[in-house]
Amino acid sequence: MKSVNLFFRRLATTWTTTAPILAVIVLALAWGRTIPPLVVAIAAIFLAAAVLAAVHHAEVIAHRVGEPFGSLVLAVAVTVIEVALIISLTVSGGPAASSLARDTVFAAVMITCNGIVGLSLLMAALRRRVAVFNAEGTGGALATVATLATLSLVLPAFTTTVPGPAFAPAQLAFAAVASITLYGLFVLTQTIRHREYFLPVETTGERGGRQGGRHGGEAEHADLSSNRAAMVSLALLLAALIAVVGLAKIEAPAIETVVRTARLPQAAVGVVIALLVLLPETLAAVRAARRARVQVSLNLAFGSAMASIGLTIPTIAAASLWLEGPLLLGLGPTHIVLLGLTVVVATLTVVPGRATLLQAGVHLTLFAAFLLLAVSP
Repeated sequence: MKSVNLFFRRLATTWTTTAPILAVIVLALAWGRTIPPLVVAIAAIFLAAAVLAAVHHAEVIAHRVGEPFGSLVLAVAVTVIEVALIISLTVSGGPAASSLARDTVFAAVMITCNGIVGLSLLMAALRRRVAVFNAEGTGGALATVATLATLSLVLPAFTTTVPGPAFAPAQLAFAAVASITLYGLFVLTQTIRHREYFLPVETTGERGGRQGGRHGGEAEHADLSSNRAAMVSLALLLAALIAVVGLAKIEAPAIETVVRTARLPQAAVGVVIALLVLLPETLAAVRAARRARVQVSLNLAFGSAMASIGLTIPTIAAASLWLEGPLLLGLGPTHIVLLGLTVVVATLTVVPGRATLLQAGVHLTLFAAFLLLAVSP
């Protein structure tokens, strides 16, 4: 049995090491060229491999630095991908892409707060009947997400200084500063001031009861990787992220063509981008939930939503100084209703510090409703 485990461990190490390197090579060969459909398909395969490799190396780094620092690694890394894609597609798309930032950020919020949260609670509840987590830390994260989403995505739909669902320059500057300030304050709270609120809760018994308020989970892993292994994983993670950004840019025209051919709304492009860039965090969150580390899953979910708004909006605000066309941020009535319902449901889920299959089903139903309305508004 040991030899089998060793074989699979070596196999995982081999492919996660080679996949980012090969993906970067494919990116270098395809960049700036008109490529046939077969090469687009090959690039898509390497894109998926780079995403999976990014998950592995982010987990290695996260395990080395410990929680909650580890959850920040993947959250920030994925947000870098999202910002790069939004800016590159906005530049190439012209006025038609003026709402891409809004569509992508809103999709990221719905995917994280309903899709990732729902899947994580589902995995944990199926294994231990009750998913247990810290209400203090998770509640603070949810409050920050709700505030950021309202300031950046809801208020522009009601301001009247400039026409359209957009901010005036002074309003956009305030939203950008407030977003990055709140995100920085949350990181300070999560990693220094109240780190204990974001650590996994140790449970006993299959019903998931709390055990003496102790925080566990970090001991459930194997031995810590060495500093050298962590540095190698960091380098490979950066390579994988570069490959994901570049290959996703190459795949973007194919995605837009499919969206146009299927006669889907332009907002579907933002949904596809968000689904793509959040795939690493989704996989990492589900794996953590299967190990009864629900707090890690929620850290990833709400941390990603927060980073998506708190880092993307300031960057896009700065980029709007040289980007052509208006920056449309305000959501429509349907999306505002979905966002409001998501905040209410997530609050009721978080407050008790425990969740069952029912809460998982509610979040996944909201996520399904979002996907349906994205393709059929």
